[in-house]
Amino acid sequence: MDNIESLVISSLVFNQEFTRGVLPHVKKEYFEDNTNQILFEELNSYFIKYDNLPSKEALTIEIEGRTDINDESFKQVISTLNELDSEPREAQWLTDTAEKWCRDRAIYIALLESIQIADGSGDGKQSRDAIPSILSSALSVSFDNSVGHDYFEQSDARFDFYHKREDRIPFDLEYFNKVTKGGLPNKTLNIVLAGTGVGKSLAMCHFASANLQSNYNVLYITMEMAEEKIAERIDANCLNVDCRQLEKLPKPMFDSKIERLKGKTTGRLVVKEYPTASAHVGHFKALLQELAIKKSFQPDIIYIDYLNICASARYKGAIVNSYTYVKAIAEELRGLAVEANVPIISATQTTRSGYGNSDVDLTDTSESFGLPATADFMFALISTEDMEAVGQLMVKQLKNRYNDPTSNKRFVVGLDRNKMRLYDADEQGTISDSGQQVLDKLDAAEVVSKKFTDFKV
Repeated sequence: MDNIESLVISSLVFNQEFTRGVLPHVKKEYFEDNTNQILFEELNSYFIKYDNLPSKEALTIEIEGRTDINDESFKQVISTLNELDSEPREAQWLTDTAEKWCRDRAIYIALLESIQIADGSGDGKQSRDAIPSILSSALSVSFDNSVGHDYFEQSDARFDFYHKREDRIPFDLEYFNKVTKGGLPNKTLNIVLAGTGVGKSLAMCHFASANLQSNYNVLYITMEMAEEKIAERIDANCLNVDCRQLEKLPKPMFDSKIERLKGKTTGRLVVKEYPTASAHVGHFKALLQELAIKKSFQPDIIYIDYLNICASARYKGAIVNSYTYVKAIAEELRGLAVEANVPIISATQTTRSGYGNSDVDLTDTSESFGLPATADFMFALISTEDMEAVGQLMVKQLKNRYNDPTSNKRFVVGLDRNKMRLYDADEQGTISDSGQQVLDKLDAAEVVSKKFTDFKV
């Protein structure tokens, strides 16, 4: 008898807590051994009827009453029952092992069924079109034991949730912390929207550098630029060296700066490059697993540069429209954020009409409005010639699940392209006249717009 199969049936018979959590997910056909199938049938029937585990005696009587087994089969079942191991096991390990066994068996059975449908040896009730659904159902087998939130019974848990201080990864910029209530929570997808060359990658490199210097582990996935170019930008930021001067920096001085940086932080940074449009969430999951095993590295935050040039794990771009494709990628990345329990920051481009627009909106999102619908926090970076001349960028909140997006809807940050840095504008005194003028114009336009909201012809 298979050791895992024996372990599962033993635990179902003797471990009530395990049975309550696992029984709804186990099927008779998962057991290869016929005696285990009979034991499972009787245990399942008894538990549903009496809401309790049957004793050995009760199981024996129930099995004895069956008319579909002969004396030899009955003796075999009772012998198996008496040989079951009642030794307690570590609860989480037991549940994880049983979940994997259920999924493996479901996949095996689904593959056999699919082969029979494909070669025409099945019962003929299903066409080949059913094969993807059969396999998908098997792959999705998992022990989700939640049956929902009981409003009255879980009021205490709900109160604790309201007063729980959520772990967040803070920004190094005042207004970003203000609008996000202290930074980015785990299990979230956060999007930077900007036109070509405005500063999407620069912003992400800056935030990654700040995270590293604040003792966080950072994973930076790039599909647009080489690993070395991303690392160069982070060098300029962290080492406080003009990008153009890095190649002229003597090796001893470079090493000295790296060592000083290393001594100031416990964080680590890994930059991984994939060819454009070739990698999807499946590749990123494999990378996380490999980093954990090979480097004992688990990221606190993940950057993906950038979303639109990722691939989808579910669709091929050629056979679906851009809306469906980009939305799927966004949903998959948010799923990865939840699974890895980290915030993910990615970026997207503006549409052609949004490029050069001084007041970018959600409608300026390139290729898919499904992206903003999926994101938790989304902001635009806006540049004008006047602001560029004085080293400033405007930030506009487009969506914010952490705070009221109308509060500090727009603000200005300082920009140093040579050192790949953003900074609080107040660090350089105040917002420049050009930046303030743009803000004033936009705010005035918004006031006028609101005045006529209810105007009817």
